[in-house]
Amino acid sequence: MVGLVSDNGTAKGVARTIAKHPQIDILVNNLGIFEAVDFFDLTDEAWQHIFDVNVMSGVRLTRHYLKQMLEQNSGRIVFISSESGVVPAPEMPHYAMTKTAQLAVSRSLAQLTKGSSVTVNTVMPGSTLTPGVKEFVSNLFPDEPYDSAEKRFMADNRPTSLIQRLIQPEEIANMVAFVASPLASAINGAPIRVDGGLIPTIA
Repeated sequence: MVGLVSDNGTAKGVARTIAKHPQIDILVNNLGIFEAVDFFDLTDEAWQHIFDVNVMSGVRLTRHYLKQMLEQNSGRIVFISSESGVVPAPEMPHYAMTKTAQLAVSRSLAQLTKGSSVTVNTVMPGSTLTPGVKEFVSNLFPDEPYDSAEKRFMADNRPTSLIQRLIQPEEIANMVAFVASPLASAINGAPIRVDGGLIPTIA
């Protein structure tokens, strides 16, 4: 394992990453930020910043690595989107915009792999128990113990979830590992939901 500290939300940071790791077999575009902000309080700078981090990080990295994957006829690229890409939350319109954009970018790039052994897919987590989400839920219901706050959040804010709990990060990681493995060789250009049934569609 080789460590690297780099801000891939910037072109300079991506260049640093590529210089350190010029060739890879699997790219998981997992960099992302979120915040709940009223639409009328969102500045142009906030929209641009979240787009640079959530979308352009993956675009820049994939622009480099996908080309060499196609040349060697092997490789996996996985974008981490969100259920917000198809079921936007009103408190995070800028975040939802970036997650929809990732779906479009991923599908577009998958078409470049036609006839090869390279795949480009998107994993779409539902609400997941990351430290940031735990803090977000706790702040919504500050007078309640966390366990009851999570249950209330799922019932009030994510009522379509069938599992009615936040997803564990390991549950998302399991799907990413599968999609990146040889076992998923026939899956390409797909938005793969790991959302606990939150998205209320059959598509």
